[in-house]
Amino acid sequence: MDDAVTLTTLSGDLLKVVVVGHVDHGKSTLVGRMLNDTHSLPDGRVEAVKAQSEARGMPFEWAFVTDALQAERDQGITIDASYIRFKSALRDYLFIDAPGHRDFLRNMVTGAADCDAALVVIDCLEGVKDQSRRHGYLLSLLGVKQVAVAVTKMDLVEYSEARFAEVEREFRGTLEELGVHPAAIVPVASREGGNLVVRSDKMRWYRGPTVIEALDTFSGHESLDRLPLRMPVQDVYKFDQRRIIAGRIETGRLRVGDEILFSPSNNRARVKTIEHFGIGGPMLEAEAGRSTGFTLDEQIFVQRGEMVSHATTPPIESNVFKARLFWLGASPLIAGKGYTLKLNTIETAVEVAAVERVIDTARMAPEAREDVPQHAVADVVLRTPSMLAVDRARDNPRTGRFVLVDGYDVVGGGLIDMEGYPDQRDMITQKATNVTEVVHRITGDMRAQRNGHRGGVLWFTGLSGAGKTTIAVEIERRLFDAGYQIVALDGDDLRHGLNANLGFSPQDRAENVRRVGEVAALFAKQGFIVVTSLISPYRADRSRARNAAKDAFEEIYVKADLATCESRDVKGLYAKARAGEIRDFTGISAPYEAPTECELVVDTSKLSVEDSVGLVLDHVRRKYPLAKQG
Repeated sequence: MDDAVTLTTLSGDLLKVVVVGHVDHGKSTLVGRMLNDTHSLPDGRVEAVKAQSEARGMPFEWAFVTDALQAERDQGITIDASYIRFKSALRDYLFIDAPGHRDFLRNMVTGAADCDAALVVIDCLEGVKDQSRRHGYLLSLLGVKQVAVAVTKMDLVEYSEARFAEVEREFRGTLEELGVHPAAIVPVASREGGNLVVRSDKMRWYRGPTVIEALDTFSGHESLDRLPLRMPVQDVYKFDQRRIIAGRIETGRLRVGDEILFSPSNNRARVKTIEHFGIGGPMLEAEAGRSTGFTLDEQIFVQRGEMVSHATTPPIESNVFKARLFWLGASPLIAGKGYTLKLNTIETAVEVAAVERVIDTARMAPEAREDVPQHAVADVVLRTPSMLAVDRARDNPRTGRFVLVDGYDVVGGGLIDMEGYPDQRDMITQKATNVTEVVHRITGDMRAQRNGHRGGVLWFTGLSGAGKTTIAVEIERRLFDAGYQIVALDGDDLRHGLNANLGFSPQDRAENVRRVGEVAALFAKQGFIVVTSLISPYRADRSRARNAAKDAFEEIYVKADLATCESRDVKGLYAKARAGEIRDFTGISAPYEAPTECELVVDTSKLSVEDSVGLVLDHVRRKYPLAKQG
């Protein structure tokens, strides 16, 4: 904060508002005049600004109230975000005057990332610019839903109602395309203070709220208290005999006696005390926005980066998620490259698994390209090496957003969307206790000697229509004819029995694969060759199936492009999926993650059925040679 701006002690609910707009559209002027009109400036500050303006041979410049850097005064633009506290008659505010110039978008992201609301500034002379659209996109990406718009410099168009209506119509349409619905669009004349705090007599045709009245309607932490508890662990401190878990409560409330869950470790405990270092009695409750510490009723291992929640409303656990990303890097984002993900208090390596769609923010239209250029928006898939605790941005705007870092530079930021991907918590959590593994008296070697071969799992994966079942059925018959002990597990067959209670949501798909993987592993341990044919779209699920069968697992990717699969679709499933009649259809409305490392690839878009079967048979005979019997 500019140290020349000193304020009296503020009380009440603090609303953080980021002020954004195209360069030279009048943000800093608006903020400076509002500070004056709300009596938030210290004595002598207006006189100091007047002297600064005269020294530069300029008319009185309200922007000098907030533009703290010399370079900003010389260039007439805001470079870094300024943080200014002030108060209206109803509440306290923290204004974040964010840079509008394209080169300073990183600072704008930083300013907007922790705000409750936004005030967007549009020059009525220039109207909506490309940068204005980018700012609208950024606010949408960062989950800022509470937005007011100030159409500035109305004095320069003689307070024209027609010009205001033109700008209002264009920018309202832009924002609503992004799912942002402004609470008010206000015509203002910042230099004279018109419609900022006091209504302007020169714009009597405008009957909406002033800027400060519009901001006073926005909600702060109260709405965050109603969301599920989320507190990212900042650190764990040993203080006398206590281990105090510290962090800031982003949403919800924490109470003494609550049963809480730490994710992704899945450790549980109850809150014993909530610590504080002020006067008064012990705290029994802490709310959203408070930095606090607490102790547990038992000693469990907790580390920085874990997410605290109530056991009944946990976050999602996953190592892969979709994201709507705004790219700031000078070099394009490309699939396969690694970055550092900063999510709440955790930092971890992340790989861009796929770029699904790129949007030109100037034209508000999708582009046909596989990389993401600077200042573009993209839908991407991100993958981390270990499990994370995540929230969908639409469910929790505070914990559902992240930034990407390349080296020491912030290169992107975005919102988490789990569409098409399952919550993996139940897949990795063992709920049964007091379970003892049975030691069998028949060994794997004994079974291999009796059967004439080792047990194994042939896991066929690929899109619907790739040819998995056709190949698997033929492999089953030929291996049986050759004398192998063979068992076939087909996905469709299992959904009539073992998995009849499962649908096709991401969670049900993951559970379907988990069950089949465990059954296949049991058969393989008994010495059978198990042929499985499932789409099994997620790498994480196939990895768990591999872990269940260990060295006996053979992943066979039956490869065919989407066009080839659709051409073989005799049941018309792809057509129904494209028409929206089938939800969560792999390859259309649900993802398929092709194997990156597998034992065999069978490209059925190039090979005949006979050649494909022959390729698999050759592989099986090498891996599971059949010993001569008798």
